Amino acid sequence: MKLATLKDGTRDGQLLVVARDLKTASIADGIAPTLQRALDDWNFIAPQLEELYARLNAGRAANSFEFDPGACMAPLPRAFQWADGSAYVNHVELVRKARQAEMPESFWHDPLMYQGGSDDFIGPQDDIALASEEWGIDFESEVAVVTGDVPMGVKVQHAGDYIRLLMLVNDVSLRNLIPAELAKGFGFFQSKPACSFSPVAVTPDELGEAWKDGKVYLPLRSSWNGVLVGQANAGVDMVFSFPQLLAHLCKTRQARAGTILGSGTVSNKDASKGYSCIAEKRALEMIGGGAALTPYMRFGDSVKIEMLDKNGKSIFGAIEQGVVEYHRNY
Repeated sequence: MKLATLKDGTRDGQLLVVARDLKTASIADGIAPTLQRALDDWNFIAPQLEELYARLNAGRAANSFEFDPGACMAPLPRAFQWADGSAYVNHVELVRKARQAEMPESFWHDPLMYQGGSDDFIGPQDDIALASEEWGIDFESEVAVVTGDVPMGVKVQHAGDYIRLLMLVNDVSLRNLIPAELAKGFGFFQSKPACSFSPVAVTPDELGEAWKDGKVYLPLRSSWNGVLVGQANAGVDMVFSFPQLLAHLCKTRQARAGTILGSGTVSNKDASKGYSCIAEKRALEMIGGGAALTPYMRFGDSVKIEMLDKNGKSIFGAIEQGVVEYHRNY
């Protein structure tokens, strides 16, 4: 099943069911007004959404219309929780090596994770508006899951049962603000502005055999200014699966329905697969030649993040965004 949220002038938008081929959609009228409402009562509401999804795919859904990703908000325009892991330890290792910092051995068995702002996500085709290029604007291509209610202390072998949906993420980072923030010993804040998600969230069954052991074994395509710069496989070199990340998140707390959990920047050890963020490209340049040559994003740049199935069809729709200068309107 594929779900999206239509812009309707409200904070939380209107829930859509989207056809598998992403060509048509239908408002989930009379089933659930928003995705959060569906997640809150998933066992009751999901089967009704599935019925509408089946009718839509068969061309029998009443009042269906052409699906427009540009008219969508993030599937969850705001969420009760957004936590981002760093499951691709290769990425962490490269970035630390570039600045000649040793990587603690614990990073291989104890996941890194931070809690980001979840009250204001960007739509999949909304501009990334920032006040300064000097902040070091970077994209980060990731995969994320959306959960139901997850109990505290959940075991890894059971954590996957609470995964409801998957999405793609652009976890925008301001690289030049990060060092000073981390030096305070209190984590990210200003260096992590609002991030964006794919137009569509999908249930795990939509991925077929590509969803295995809590990982997505498909390339995640990242394009910068129209040039494909990365196609790392999201399942390969993912040290911590989503069930492992979820168990880590819930060690000391519950996670409520609508929690979003990110994988961290997708990264493969095989450098020929390119990069999912500019920081990794710069790290490789520093390791290989002693200096970073690739600049960060500028106003006017664009980024596209997409995942295709084995037949070359888009699964989640694409995140397609431009970077623009922010001007206060007050």
